[in-house]
Amino acid sequence: MLLRTASQEFQVLLTGDQNLEFQQNPDVLPISVIILVAVNNRIETLRPLVPRVLEILQNIRPGQFVRVDA
Repeated sequence: MLLRTASQEFQVLLTGDQNLEFQQNPDVLPISVIILVAVNNRIETLRPLVPRVLEILQNIRPGQFVRVDA
C-alpha cells in the first residue's frame, strides 16, 4: 500500500527498511526502491552512500530493489 501510494507522486523510494524488499512483489510495483544498508540512520553514516545512490538513479527501473551498502 505504501509503495503504491508513493508511486502516485514519486518514481523512487529511498529507505533504510531492509525488510521491505521481502514484503513486496517487485514485479507489480510501479516504483523503484533504493535500500540504504548501514549500521544506523545518522546522516554522518549515510552521507558516504550518496554518490552510489546518485549512480543508481541513472538506470534504476520500476519494480527494481537496489541495496546500497556502507
